[in-house]
Amino acid sequence: MRSQLEALTRAVFGKKSEKMPPMTREVATPPSRASTTSKRADRAEAKEKFVTEEIQHKVEPEARTCPACSREAKPAGTKDSVVLEWVPGYFRRQRHVRETLACSCGDYIVTAEAPARVFDRSQYGPGFVAHLVVQKCADSIPLYRIEKQFEHAGIPVSRSTMTDLFHRAGRLVEPLVKRVAAIVKASDLVLADETTHRMQSSDKRPYLWTFVAGKFVLYRFALDRSGATPEAVLGDSTGILLVDAYTGYNAVTTPERRERAGCLAHARRKFFDASTLSPDATTALEFIRAVYVVERQAADAHLAGTDAHLKMRETASSPIMEKFGVWLSEQSSRHLPQGPMGKAIRYALDNWTELTRFLEDPKIPPDNNRSEAALRVAALGRKHFLFVGHKEAGDNLANLYTLVGTCIAHGIEPTAYLADVLMRIPTHPAAQIDELLPHRWAPAV
Repeated sequence: MRSQLEALTRAVFGKKSEKMPPMTREVATPPSRASTTSKRADRAEAKEKFVTEEIQHKVEPEARTCPACSREAKPAGTKDSVVLEWVPGYFRRQRHVRETLACSCGDYIVTAEAPARVFDRSQYGPGFVAHLVVQKCADSIPLYRIEKQFEHAGIPVSRSTMTDLFHRAGRLVEPLVKRVAAIVKASDLVLADETTHRMQSSDKRPYLWTFVAGKFVLYRFALDRSGATPEAVLGDSTGILLVDAYTGYNAVTTPERRERAGCLAHARRKFFDASTLSPDATTALEFIRAVYVVERQAADAHLAGTDAHLKMRETASSPIMEKFGVWLSEQSSRHLPQGPMGKAIRYALDNWTELTRFLEDPKIPPDNNRSEAALRVAALGRKHFLFVGHKEAGDNLANLYTLVGTCIAHGIEPTAYLADVLMRIPTHPAAQIDELLPHRWAPAV
């Protein structure tokens, strides 16, 4: 009853966001002076690449005469100072004047070809469409707020026009998204998660799914949370699927398909929720923290995913998890099965094989936090623009989330990428579509 009362109180009066501190903060070491100096140097180097505008400042006429001898002062050099200024974005109206030639015989007339457009009969260029997509899919800014921004700048663009451009772009990039889906399906390790979304035209609860493989991030919009989405994305592929204990992934985690790995962060969250009522939960959190200390040491030594990392797990993490498992078995009879601590213990024991699978392969992380992080932008967007209109709109949103998220994962500026790719997709050979994927993209010359 106390646990139920606390849960209800937290739901009504508490913070809506998760209060559990991230493990990266708990195991992080304070930054050294060398790393801080290096970071400052990197920022200074980045600032040097800014477009520089040189502004000349002349000495005022009344100050050019020496007050001691009344002679005019001569040039003695300059002194520089730097100011970083923000220049607001702006529209540029391009007027394309097409030359027309005619022969004096009257039998021949020719006009220069019209410039290429992203969409037929559209007066908006690829840079503008890319800006809309990145604003919504990377910065979670709804179109009605973008419309207000344009109004403040004196730019008359209606929300309906921007909505149409956004969804046309979502349909246009479908071939690229299919290739990302094929790459994810063929990957040996896939991290997956899902979150709810809203759809205006239905009372159902749709879901937005994410599948992460390396630096590729695939989103899928579905009308339900059934296993049909993992089945459609992963099919009969083999390898590792790192997910929580949700049964919707059971269809693709069979002996003939993918091997399931569990998420230690989900187990940690349940013990964290139980810690306010049961002091024993602190012991479980310390076991899990010790495992992440080893992971942090491997990352700091640049050994993640290597044989040396596996050796660290065998010598340090395996004994920790073995002691943790013994402790869980001892504690299982000391707590009410339906209490928060009892549920946390049962979750860990029921999924123990999956939770310890990361000990067998250094490439398997102990949690699927990367897939959860990929859904944060979607959760923020859901809060800001509330819903999608219909299933097709959800599919378009997922397509654009996929390309923007994959660009960011590869360290590519998504606006420049989309502005180039949107113009090239219609005429690019289908057999060479991989050339337009973020990891192989090169701007058109």
